[in-house]
Amino acid sequence: MSRRRADLRIRICALALSLAFGLVGTSPVQASPFEAWAAVVVAGDATGSLGGPTEAFDNARRDLAKAFAGLGVAPDKIVQFSVRPEAEKAPRPQKATPRAIYSTLGTLGASAAGCLVYVTSHGLPEGVLVDDQILPPQILGLMLDRSCGVKPTVVVISACYSGVFVPALAKPNRMILTAARPDRTSFGCGEADTYPYFDACFLSALGEVGDFIALGRQVGVCVRDREAAAGLTPPSEPQVWIGPQLRPVLPLLTFKTPHSR
Repeated sequence: MSRRRADLRIRICALALSLAFGLVGTSPVQASPFEAWAAVVVAGDATGSLGGPTEAFDNARRDLAKAFAGLGVAPDKIVQFSVRPEAEKAPRPQKATPRAIYSTLGTLGASAAGCLVYVTSHGLPEGVLVDDQILPPQILGLMLDRSCGVKPTVVVISACYSGVFVPALAKPNRMILTAARPDRTSFGCGEADTYPYFDACFLSALGEVGDFIALGRQVGVCVRDREAAAGLTPPSEPQVWIGPQLRPVLPLLTFKTPHSR
């Protein structure tokens, strides 16, 4: 056998091995539509519904941050806030205050393609609790206007009476999900709870649906079923509002499915 023919046979064998092991002809990994987004996740309190300590809000905050990284948000674009950051080692969250949240939103929002803001805490008809302050809907609205502007923005407020945020935050480029109607409480923030009900349903839905529109529906069904099973009344009735500019875009912002992770 000539040397040239032997070299050719070696190349053919090498190509066959490469194909067999998937080294040739593989398609590039598709980028996540959220890779240029920024995410801010806030646990605004650490006190349970009976006045004792609770891990429910911080548990949700930690696992939501992991879930957003799973969607494709870059880890350095995910900032967590807690009222007791000293209780954690690494990655240590920032101290939760309205001013700190605003500062971080301004920094991240300037270069982000979109914004994802999630606050889990106790709520009042005047707003959501962040440490020892009330963050009113109008102030959060101004924060978003000045940081994320007209970029696609998804805001989730998991708290009692959180429906009060919808009118103040409603803009054509935003989607707003809240854990309750403006006149209703939400559930699951007791001392022994792992997560608030809404947060547990949100985390569960992220692994079951493909985009935020389906997620909003799924979370509402999940919360309703959990409250009914526990005999809790009146139902919290989570709210969903989607701006007209964002609605046609949301189906394009697809989540990674559990099988593709």
